[in-house]
Amino acid sequence: MPIRIAFLLFPNVTQLDLTGPAQVLSRLGDARLDLVAQTRDPVMTDAGFAILPTATFDQVPAADILCVPGGMGVSGAIADDATMAWVARVGEGATWVTSVCTGSLVLGAAGLLRGYRATSHWAQRHMLPLFDAEPVAERVVHDRNRVTGGGVTAGIDFALTLTALIRGQRHAELVQLSLEYDPAPPFDAGSPERADPDLLAAFHRRAAAAGDRDAELRTLAARRGFT
Repeated sequence: MPIRIAFLLFPNVTQLDLTGPAQVLSRLGDARLDLVAQTRDPVMTDAGFAILPTATFDQVPAADILCVPGGMGVSGAIADDATMAWVARVGEGATWVTSVCTGSLVLGAAGLLRGYRATSHWAQRHMLPLFDAEPVAERVVHDRNRVTGGGVTAGIDFALTLTALIRGQRHAELVQLSLEYDPAPPFDAGSPERADPDLLAAFHRRAAAAGDRDAELRTLAARRGFT
């Protein structure tokens, strides 16, 4: 039986949260990967282009690996009952329950991170306790059968980590080599610990202009039964 991999696809998803790890996990070997949404209609990403789902919720009632990406559409996903019912149902039976970036908040809202260590994008990691999860400031966090990745590009690190857990380190190294994943960023500004104060302040101003995401998440958490 092939390993069944299901990625949740929702409007305003951060496409690299999904496509980065999907590219890695597609090389697990003997695996079937589905991008799952409510309908088969194209789903618009936050990058301004659409991704075509390969299956609907009712076509994928179970999976060996559940992966939930993040993005500005996370609140909408949490607010949608059909989406959350599918995440909870598939997550309960999955061998691996995983996420990238703020996708961990979706897992949390579905009740799948209670008592687990997890990570998220650094700007939203502090919201994980809303869902009874323990936030950890690491790029990839592995706690039992939960594997969560940090923000966006950390999805590749997450997927290589998961590949090693399933197929062994040597297989993961071969995938890494085949993708020429050899990061050498041109700037040292990829984390709040290393970015200069002015850059960090500019990020927070941009985030504030997009709305109070924390307040929205608190409202949604209460709606989902978290206090």
